[in-house]
Amino acid sequence: MIEVSGLCKRYGTYLAVDHVSFSIDKGEVIGFLGPNGAGKSTIMNILTGYLALTQGSVKIDGYDITENPEEAKKRIGYLPEIPPLYLDMKVREYLNFVYDLKKVKFPKRPHIDEVMKLVGLTDVQNRLIKSLSKGYRQRVGFAQALLGNPGVLILDEPTVGLDPKQILEIRNLIARLGRNHTIILSSHILSEIQEVCPRVLILNRGQIIADGTPESLAEKLSGDGSMIARITGDESSMLSALRSVPSVQSAVSLGSKESGSYDYKITPKNGADIRADVFARVADRKQALLRFEPNSFSLEQVFLRLTEEDNEAARRLLGTAELNGEISETEPETAEETEGTEE
Repeated sequence: MIEVSGLCKRYGTYLAVDHVSFSIDKGEVIGFLGPNGAGKSTIMNILTGYLALTQGSVKIDGYDITENPEEAKKRIGYLPEIPPLYLDMKVREYLNFVYDLKKVKFPKRPHIDEVMKLVGLTDVQNRLIKSLSKGYRQRVGFAQALLGNPGVLILDEPTVGLDPKQILEIRNLIARLGRNHTIILSSHILSEIQEVCPRVLILNRGQIIADGTPESLAEKLSGDGSMIARITGDESSMLSALRSVPSVQSAVSLGSKESGSYDYKITPKNGADIRADVFARVADRKQALLRFEPNSFSLEQVFLRLTEEDNEAARRLLGTAELNGEISETEPETAEETEGTEE
């Protein structure tokens, strides 16, 4: 659905986007992550046709955004961080305006009714937008992006400034939309990305430094295959028992997190599967195994680990490979950093 190849964007001598390549299939929901200045907003603005690219190509459903911009843009719905709303219009009035602006071909009233029902605006359709809460304004922003039923939705910080209840509602809406749309979601709320997006792209200094599922990236970065176990019983005797398991290289107590039990970090020898052996040893001692799971990084830890390292260090952590899973092997060009560069 989206094909990006060798994408570059320069602002004077500053290279904001450096030979970025990735593809997104129809129906995928992708999380777009990166620190401020990484190039996220620049790439999203290029995908929507708002910014011109310096080098490379972008295709939306087979249409080149430079050579055939009108056809490419018909397939995109865009919700910027601040929705482009006319506050003195009523909800339906505004959606009628956007419908005409986009030259949508579907029957007007039924299509707008369907979109309002989908995003939960039917009950407020005759209210002025300026009288709506921020959560409802965000829904109006979603509605304008959905008019024309575009195949691609690009959402830039869709839950910024919302309360927890509104965030949950918008998150559920994104999940529903993901059944029938290709979605790119940029957010600084990493728990939101982890909940909604099966795949993430992490950018730093204008390059993609990681591409994969949060789980696969966490597994590659954690590296040692260790497990976290919560076990009842005496701490010192259980440590001795765990260390005596043949497939276990080391066992370290992490202290008591729950009354009557202790947490242990257990590292296997040579990547061995220690689950059955550890379970048997705990059972032999007539204790309970309350928790047993991989010691993997959270998405937040993955993000911080990768973006605090330079690109070369990130390659060593994850291994260089072609995109669609890992990291681009393209070496960054030298660029003079300037103040005021875009995100």
